[in-house]
Amino acid sequence: MAKARAPRRTLDSYPIKSINKTIRAGDCVLMRPSDSSKPSYVSKVEKIESDGRGIVKVHVRWYYRPEESIGGRRQFHGSKEVFLSDHYDVQSADTIEGKCTVHTFKSYTKLDAVGNDDFFCRFEYNSSTGAFNPDRVAVYCKCEMPYNPDDLMVQCEGCTDWFHPACIEMTPEEAKRLEHFFCQSCSSEDPKKLLNSHNASRHSGTKVETKRRRR
Repeated sequence: MAKARAPRRTLDSYPIKSINKTIRAGDCVLMRPSDSSKPSYVSKVEKIESDGRGIVKVHVRWYYRPEESIGGRRQFHGSKEVFLSDHYDVQSADTIEGKCTVHTFKSYTKLDAVGNDDFFCRFEYNSSTGAFNPDRVAVYCKCEMPYNPDDLMVQCEGCTDWFHPACIEMTPEEAKRLEHFFCQSCSSEDPKKLLNSHNASRHSGTKVETKRRRR
């Protein structure tokens, strides 16, 4: 006679003794990779189950890092960026190394400080096709790239677009010292604006607003 299968029950929470934290459905966690040379995997806990033998499994939805996606890491991807994938899995609760927070893109850019366990997500990712949702996001600067929160950018007082210092032939140090900034297009009708922008970058201790996540 076949041995009866141990009944499973859903748990509201489960304490992870190794990290002295309790996990619940909806939490984001760091999970131990099979290759110790790789960073921890990031996932969202969908459900926690225990069988009759007390073995606890977590149903997770994986976040992919840019380098794990089909297209790989691109210039505008932040160092703490992850993509919410359609890849679901079941793993042992013992592989959880810690809890983390995956912020929305907007809330991440407003953080006063970014910790090791802070990440952000602005895309959902189809692991089979490599497609992203949304498939288009706002672009900035002359280079027309999406915003990378790790990069310093300055805002034009005319058109309100944002620019990378390197794309406007300026060093980061000069950009941080800007009192006023007008891009080349906005300055075409009044060359004095462009001249004043560059002069201010060399002599002023006041800054224009910079688009960069605070650390």
